[in-house]
Amino acid sequence: MDANIFKRNEMLAQKVIKGLKSRRMNGYYAANREEALAKALELIPEGSTINMGGCMSAREIGLFDAVKAGNYNFVDRDEAQDRRAAMIAAFDADVYLASVNAITEDGIMVNIDGAANRIAALAFGPRKLVFIVGMNKVCPDVDTAIKRARNVAAPINAQRFGLSTPCSKTGACADCKSADSICCQMLITRFAMDENRVHVILVNDSLGF
Repeated sequence: MDANIFKRNEMLAQKVIKGLKSRRMNGYYAANREEALAKALELIPEGSTINMGGCMSAREIGLFDAVKAGNYNFVDRDEAQDRRAAMIAAFDADVYLASVNAITEDGIMVNIDGAANRIAALAFGPRKLVFIVGMNKVCPDVDTAIKRARNVAAPINAQRFGLSTPCSKTGACADCKSADSICCQMLITRFAMDENRVHVILVNDSLGF
């Protein structure tokens, strides 16, 4: 990576971390995927019950494989006989792994969902949230973050899942009411009542969507 991009990302990450701290959330900067994985595992005690949504960022840094192979009680919804029960189990998890669709420079997180199992767990339930967030998801403000969620993350995920939405065909949000819509509900996380619950690892890389 170009040294100037690296420096810019590190400086921007510190700004986001300062914003998170002001919102009673914890932020960390990882210079690469390996550092991000090490920090995530440091935040997850062995023996923890772990759940997650379809977090591509956790997979990309190797966290999914690490917790699946490690000394943890990892609930893998994709291997569960009852997928719904596995997703509901997230509400009683010790740790929930996730990313964001976007995060602002002052630490506000934006997530958009179809079934909303992910954003429901982010809002309430799991004792600790560990977010893996590439610097590609940092936006100047909430309006820009919402636009990123709807015009970048949603079309890519609609295409990835083979859904028949306008955005899967055009690559841009049409504010649709399609039966396949994955923009059914949105969560804006601006503050944490429990200062030990939310942990955000900002990674000097482009991760997820």
